[in-house]
Amino acid sequence: MLDEEKRPSDERKTSSTSEAGTTSDEEKRLVRKLDRRILPITCLLYLFAYLDRTNLGNARLQGLAKENLGGDPTGILFDWVNSAFFFSYIICQVPATILSKLFPPSYWIASAAVGWGICSTLMATTFNFGSLMAARVWLGVFEAGFGPAIPLYFSFFYTRTEMGLRMAYWFGFAAVAGAFGGLIAFGVQHVEYGPSLAGVGGEWDWKVLFLIEGIPALLLGVLAFFALPDRPESTRYLNTREREIEMERMNRGTSADIGAVIKKEHIMIALLDWRIYTGGMIYFGVNCALASISAFLPTIIETFGYTNALAQLLTVPPYAVAAIVLCMTSYTSDRIQDRGLAVTGSCAVGAIGYLILLTVPNNVHARYFAVFCITSGTYTAIGLIIAWFAHNLGSETKKATGMPMFMAIGQCGSILGSHIYPSTDGPRYIRGFAVSCGLEAFATICSLVLWISYTYDNAKRDRRYGRPDPDANVDTSELADKAPMFRYMA
Repeated sequence: MLDEEKRPSDERKTSSTSEAGTTSDEEKRLVRKLDRRILPITCLLYLFAYLDRTNLGNARLQGLAKENLGGDPTGILFDWVNSAFFFSYIICQVPATILSKLFPPSYWIASAAVGWGICSTLMATTFNFGSLMAARVWLGVFEAGFGPAIPLYFSFFYTRTEMGLRMAYWFGFAAVAGAFGGLIAFGVQHVEYGPSLAGVGGEWDWKVLFLIEGIPALLLGVLAFFALPDRPESTRYLNTREREIEMERMNRGTSADIGAVIKKEHIMIALLDWRIYTGGMIYFGVNCALASISAFLPTIIETFGYTNALAQLLTVPPYAVAAIVLCMTSYTSDRIQDRGLAVTGSCAVGAIGYLILLTVPNNVHARYFAVFCITSGTYTAIGLIIAWFAHNLGSETKKATGMPMFMAIGQCGSILGSHIYPSTDGPRYIRGFAVSCGLEAFATICSLVLWISYTYDNAKRDRRYGRPDPDANVDTSELADKAPMFRYMA
């Protein structure tokens, strides 16, 4: 499906064979084989995971609030239902990702998918505020075992020069889910299932929406159980020669706690790493914007003067453009081996989008353009920062601890984003736009600080220990990313 991106260091080599005897053609064939199996399954899983966590925004316009929340004139009950997912998602991320190292990835990912698919499907049977809250909480529990585990899973198979684009494809399906969700909601709204509601469609259209978007996740979970490759050293998907090549690839740059083991000292190193908390602050800012857009974009576009059905349809182009921008930026980031400046620029674009919504209240075209800025900037920043940390933490245990740590901090922004757009603030939603704008601007500053820190640390190690061979085996088993010959991606 995808050719391996050519490493900058490879351009200076005249030989097509590595020290381990791996030819470039063999490696390219292996990467394509991995892509053909790993990317379609994980990307489709994330598509439906994201549909299942964000379909409340579409269901709100299809009678959910009227039937289950007593009309919810203030929007407060809807805010709590939306944010209930994030409470359990935040609490379970770190322990779930650490525990995932002890199980075959196919079993772990498949179990999570079946679990959240069941929860999402059962949302069609909810009948009041309490039942909706229960379904959303359990949805968060199961998705916590999936989202943070995927970057760790990808790091088992892909090198630092391949991770950015693969993570972009994977996270890009969140944007695809936004576009796809709008199309599904537009179609479902014309089913008119149940008694007719003026301007809404059928009173129970939202039940059909939950069924359509929940059942495929359950089926994909069953497929993942049989089809996803396990760790390179044990998977039956690779033959003996391919396994040798993959293990040599995984030892480029680092060699640490590989296999079903957990190094307790690396958990403590992660807990004390200020960069993880800084990454969490970046993730907090962009996730506040992401949760806001995911849940409230149809409602926001409706305030531009469009009907409910057209508002659903107009959510599609911003998400489609966001997916394209994310992939293009990640590809460029992989080629130049720089993530920090790309994250900084993406956060700045998102902040500019919210600033336009704040300062241009009457120009519908400018405000719709601002939505494109917000989706493109926010989705790109999130996809890149996940790939950024996937390499920069050094060892598997530190990745399994540090990545869900900064994600958990960031998901607190999702809770905030679920509560800053009450119906009483419409149609301007000044509070929500101002908070999101400020947090995206703060994320811009934090990402620039992190980029400067990584660049400075690399330069200091180069002066003290010399420049390492990019393909050399660096022992990070004791010090993780603090090993003298380890280099960060800035």
